[in-house]
Amino acid sequence: MVAQEFTVDLDKPLVFQVGHLGEAYQEWVHQPIVSKEGPRFFKSDFWEFLTLNRWYSIPIIWLPVVCWFTAKAFKMGQTPPKIALILLFGILIWSLMEYTLHRFLFHIKTKSYWGNTLHYLLHGCHHKHPQDGLRLVFPPTATAILLVPLWKILNLISTPTVAPALFAGILLGYVMYDCTHYYLHNGQPRNEVSKSLKKYHLNHHFRIQTKGFGITSSLWDSVFGTLPQTKSHEKEKERKQ
Repeated sequence: MVAQEFTVDLDKPLVFQVGHLGEAYQEWVHQPIVSKEGPRFFKSDFWEFLTLNRWYSIPIIWLPVVCWFTAKAFKMGQTPPKIALILLFGILIWSLMEYTLHRFLFHIKTKSYWGNTLHYLLHGCHHKHPQDGLRLVFPPTATAILLVPLWKILNLISTPTVAPALFAGILLGYVMYDCTHYYLHNGQPRNEVSKSLKKYHLNHHFRIQTKGFGITSSLWDSVFGTLPQTKSHEKEKERKQ
């Protein structure tokens, strides 16, 4: 007897279905469904509610925290110019975290039931439904949980007066990332920089999903050799061959 392959029913909650795909999950999740209406994740209304987030909740919740930690650094004796430099350094650190997490965690290969399920919740759902506007930003509850160990780590590796500004910079970088990510999927860029960035990111979704892991910039893709080639470059290469 030949075992019948599992088929996902898109009309039913998806989270506890995708694990049954096994090795077929990777191919399934990278075949995007382009629709602004996202799927239902859970049968439970409570858990379903926790997966839905408006993009503007990110700056509303986290920018006051950025300001509070920045003010804390100032009260501890840091000068405004030094705070500005530390904030910029924190944003740079976040950009590296953004690239690293996207490349090595969000695109990890899975095939077990729970591996597929967790990956779908973490990032797979975004590749399957890239235009789902209510699941484009990270849930604030999960962010709050992750910020606790980050704060503790920063206090271990930096001085008490530097840690607050560094924390604020990393958090500010995250806010910029989530808002930019939402805009790249749902906004209408009007200048060349934003148009190029949108093209760059959508290229990752619809053409070369194994490259182009930067969201807010292509800096680290350039550094680590994961910068995707342009279509014109590929055509020129094919012509020469």
